[in-house]
Amino acid sequence: MNSADLRFLGLRTVPFTKEVADADLWLPSSKVALVDELCDAINARESVLLVGDSGSGKTCVLRALRHRLTPSTRRLTYCSNVTLGRRDFYRQLCSALGLSTKATAAAVFAAITADIENLTKERTHPVFVLDEAHLMHQDVLDHLHILMNFDWDSQALLSLVLVGLPELGDRLRLRRNSSLYSRLHHRLTLEPLSPEDTAEYLRRRLEQAGAKGEILTGETMALIHEAASGHLRDVDRITTRALRTAARAKSKLVERHHLLDVTRENEA
Repeated sequence: MNSADLRFLGLRTVPFTKEVADADLWLPSSKVALVDELCDAINARESVLLVGDSGSGKTCVLRALRHRLTPSTRRLTYCSNVTLGRRDFYRQLCSALGLSTKATAAAVFAAITADIENLTKERTHPVFVLDEAHLMHQDVLDHLHILMNFDWDSQALLSLVLVGLPELGDRLRLRRNSSLYSRLHHRLTLEPLSPEDTAEYLRRRLEQAGAKGEILTGETMALIHEAASGHLRDVDRITTRALRTAARAKSKLVERHHLLDVTRENEA
C-alpha cells in the first residue's frame, strides 16, 4: 500500500506490517494463555517445545514472551540459524552470548556452560530460544540435552525453548532423541486463529493504524479468515492486498468482490 491508498482509506500507517513494537502486539486469549504458560515454564526454570504451522504466529508469541520477561533476572538469547553442524552451532551460540569463540567444539561448549553457571551466580536465569528447530542437524539434537545437564543433572540452570513446525515434535519423539524430549517439560501447539480471533485482530490493527469507521464488513472478515485458514501471516497478506484493491477502486469499504479478486490472483 502506498501513501495515497492510506490517505483514501483514512489510515495513518500501514495496518498489517511486521514493524509493530512488542508492547503493541495483539494476541487472542488462546495465545495469551500460551505466552502465560511459556512464562510460567521459564520462571520454574523448565524447558519448552513449541510447534505450529508456518504463519501461525510463532514469532508473535516469542516477541510477546520477550516483552514479558524481566531483563534483570532473565536473559533471553535467540538463534534462528540452526542449520549448522554441532561445532558451528555452538560457535554461533557463543557469538550470540557475547563470548569469544574457541577453536574446538569442546572449548566452545565449555565456554557456554561456564557462562550459564556464572549467570546463575548473578541470579540471572538464561533462556535459549532456538527457532526453526525442525531444521536442526541430528548431531546437534544428539548433543543438546547435555547442555541442560548440570551437577549430575541435579540443577536447572537453563531454560531451552525449541520452536518449529509440527514435524519437530515427530523428530523429538524418536527413541534416538528421547534424552532431549524428556527434558522438555512443556509441549505446546500453536493453533490457527478462530473466526472470532481473526475478526478481533483485524479490527484492532485497523484501529491502531487510525481507522475511524468501518472498512471491513463482517462478511469480508469471515472471507479473509477462510482464505487464510486462520494463519496470521496469510491474514496480513490477504487483507493488505484487499485494502489496496478497494482503495484503487475508490471504495472506502472492502467489498466481497475486492476480496474475491485477491483470492483469484493467489490461485492463478
